[in-house]
Amino acid sequence: MPSRLSEEVSPFYVMEVLERAKEIESSGGSVMHFEVGMPDFPTPAAICEAAVRAIGEGDTRYTHSLGIPELREAIAEDYENTYGVKISPGSVIVTLGSSPALFLSMLALLDPGDEIIITDPHYACYPQLIKIAGGVPVPVRVYEEEGYQIDAARLRKAITPRTKAVLINSPSNPTGTVLSPDAMGDIAGSGLFVISDEIYHGLVYSGEARTILEYTPDAIAVNGFSKLYSMPGWRLGYLIVPEGLVRPVQKLQQNLFISPNPFVQKAGVAAIRLAKAEALGMVGEFDRRRRAMLEGLRELGFVLGTEPLGAFYVFVNASGISPDSRALSFDILEKAHVAVTPGIDFGQGGEGYLRLSYAASLPDIEEGMKRLGQYLIERKNKSR
Repeated sequence: MPSRLSEEVSPFYVMEVLERAKEIESSGGSVMHFEVGMPDFPTPAAICEAAVRAIGEGDTRYTHSLGIPELREAIAEDYENTYGVKISPGSVIVTLGSSPALFLSMLALLDPGDEIIITDPHYACYPQLIKIAGGVPVPVRVYEEEGYQIDAARLRKAITPRTKAVLINSPSNPTGTVLSPDAMGDIAGSGLFVISDEIYHGLVYSGEARTILEYTPDAIAVNGFSKLYSMPGWRLGYLIVPEGLVRPVQKLQQNLFISPNPFVQKAGVAAIRLAKAEALGMVGEFDRRRRAMLEGLRELGFVLGTEPLGAFYVFVNASGISPDSRALSFDILEKAHVAVTPGIDFGQGGEGYLRLSYAASLPDIEEGMKRLGQYLIERKNKSR
């Protein structure tokens, strides 16, 4: 019989949309994919060559559970060069993607019943990761009319004696929001331990993303290679932790994951040292796609109260079409063959919204907007 935990964990709706979209494609249909947050660029050649070279040299065995020294040093140097924050390589722990890094963070911090404050809307998997680690997610609403910035007063009001940390994500999935320096300062000054999900750093189109480590040492910074370096399938991430958490996280890593893949870690070194300029070149193309999608949505009549400034998502209010975002997203998929993510995937604060990813080509964005336009016309005609 399934465990209660496995029964109670919510589905990840974006994956269910993707899976249905694949079924449509297997039957000969053409789907425009705006649901998944996955870069469509090939991984830069220097990264692939480093991995192939490492495999050819027989680098296919377990590594140190914290990761290879060369990659930990490269990550520390990258944070110092990017943010001016000096980090010891000894505080860097390499993981099999940023999701395991988040999970290890929660396991290292939480006792049963401890609380972690998250925003609402939030990345869909945050509540599930917290619950699986034995904790309790506590949502704090952020609002489109406030630019999805975290309000310090609402944050303080959510703190209880069981609060262990606050989890932030900037640039944000699903909203594309970049937290302001004032908001980061307020969060760092709240007295809470901070887990900062920085996986979309580098993908910023106005202003700049700031690491929480610029503001407080009482924090864990989580990052990875999937988004900026177009390496989603490589499964390579890391967390930067205070010295006192290195050993607890290491023991959890040893038991749960043993160690990251050796040749993938060598590819990570090449990403930082050889492919950074190429990766940043992709950002310019993402920005062109962002502007094309924003223009297309506005032409269809959608009102965007807050323009996304980072990541590769547009979070659009579709409550005027339907208050049920899940039903709406699947209706759009079935009738228009455009895959979008329902806002309810990201918490109650996302209900009535749809998330569209512009990690798709400009021709696909143009075609997707045409299909959405036709869908809206047909839906309006049927409602008359």
